[in-house]
Amino acid sequence: MLGTIRRFWRDQRGIALLLVTIMLPAIIGFSLLAIDMSRVNNMHNDLQKAGDAMALASAAELDGRTDSIVRADRALATLVSNQYTFSTANVPQTLLAAGVTRTYLRSLPASDNSAIAAANIITDEVTDAPNARFVRVTVTPVGFAAIFPASFLTGNTANNSFNVGAVSVAGFTSGVCNYTPVFICNPYEMINGTNSAGGATLEQAVADTSIRRRLIELRTVGNNAAYGPGNFGFLAPPDGVGNGAQALAQTIATSRPIGCYSSQGVSTKTGQNTGPIQDAFNVRFGINPSGNAFNSAEYGPASNVRKGASTGGNGNGNSNQCPSYNQLTFNATGNMGLPRDGTTPYMGGRMGDGNWNLSTYWSTNFGGTSYPSSWNTTTPTRYQVYKYEIANNLVGTASAGGEVGTPPSSCQPPVTTVDRRLLYGAILNCNALEAAGNDLNGNSTNLPVEAFASFFLTEPVPGANAGGSVFVELVDITGRSGQGTLDSFLRDEAQLYR
Repeated sequence: MLGTIRRFWRDQRGIALLLVTIMLPAIIGFSLLAIDMSRVNNMHNDLQKAGDAMALASAAELDGRTDSIVRADRALATLVSNQYTFSTANVPQTLLAAGVTRTYLRSLPASDNSAIAAANIITDEVTDAPNARFVRVTVTPVGFAAIFPASFLTGNTANNSFNVGAVSVAGFTSGVCNYTPVFICNPYEMINGTNSAGGATLEQAVADTSIRRRLIELRTVGNNAAYGPGNFGFLAPPDGVGNGAQALAQTIATSRPIGCYSSQGVSTKTGQNTGPIQDAFNVRFGINPSGNAFNSAEYGPASNVRKGASTGGNGNGNSNQCPSYNQLTFNATGNMGLPRDGTTPYMGGRMGDGNWNLSTYWSTNFGGTSYPSSWNTTTPTRYQVYKYEIANNLVGTASAGGEVGTPPSSCQPPVTTVDRRLLYGAILNCNALEAAGNDLNGNSTNLPVEAFASFFLTEPVPGANAGGSVFVELVDITGRSGQGTLDSFLRDEAQLYR
């Protein structure tokens, strides 16, 4: 009997069952906790992705325009709807704009570890809308339906749940690449609700042919002079191209610019010698620069360089030489470049009324060749006429005085990959910038850009002693008000920051 008891006492068969039975509640509990951790992680990911998507959609509208916040709110409300699961509703839910709170920011703290402060937040969303650069989207916490008793983790004995939320911060960056380092003071800048361009805005000028064809005289300014509408200057050239006037001129003259500039801030480069700059503009017209500094194919002329000039006894300046500016005779009998406007009522006499002598220009250069009948009703821009000449093989047609638009044979071959008669530049609201304390006559940094633009060069730039004026027509601007011709230059990106 005692032996039987001893054998039973020492028998360990089935002990694992006892241990499992004892540990089973803990095993099940940890399994449920692991499942819950996976489920809550999935729910948080769903909410975070939804918040990120809403922030990105909203941030993509923060382009510095006065209606940017209105458009950003519309995008947040209508463009995105993401589902999330595992909430206390027990069925998939859709996160909409009503389930988030958005805050627009003018800036972010220098460190991601620093909390967003009151100084970063836009409070006046109407007046301060152009300064909105970032948006913070906070997802209203959503209840998570746990399987594991949540009271062990949260102390919430009322129900078996706890809340899960998410926060996302996105911003918008806009810029251009392959742009020339030039800035133009906005000819249509509004000052106290009016301007010297008859009240027309930059957006209206691009949309309306009658305004867009106004000839604008761009001028540099002297040392210590204030910049205003219609002045132009130079941006800091890209790294690696040098700091001298000649290096800057080469970045303007080239048909393959490498500069990238952000609309959030550009830096000016002042105090440059105007001589090389004049050459940089004029190589586009087949005019030989002094010192032959632009002697490679990338500095070639446009395919149409008609400018109303003759050279000595040659008559047309296109057969024997690539002339220098001082070898050209302008407005000689029988030769006519694109004429200026009849009157200049705007911007202190530096912006025309848009009415230019198309009929005389056409008859002088193309005789009885017809042009579109619609031009008799609505005068085209000079740029439209220039493009029409190229498209209809009129460039080689000799004027009454013998000038043709084909570049001189001794110049570099014409550049056909890009339009060399277009000048690209950043448009700055110079009056507002200087009123805010920026010195555009110095090397200023982080100057906000109103838009990037293209301008058509209508005639060569005279020597520095003649004022160095650049005569242009506005062609297009970047952004939603533009015509889309600059889209290939644009680099618009909405990105997450937090």
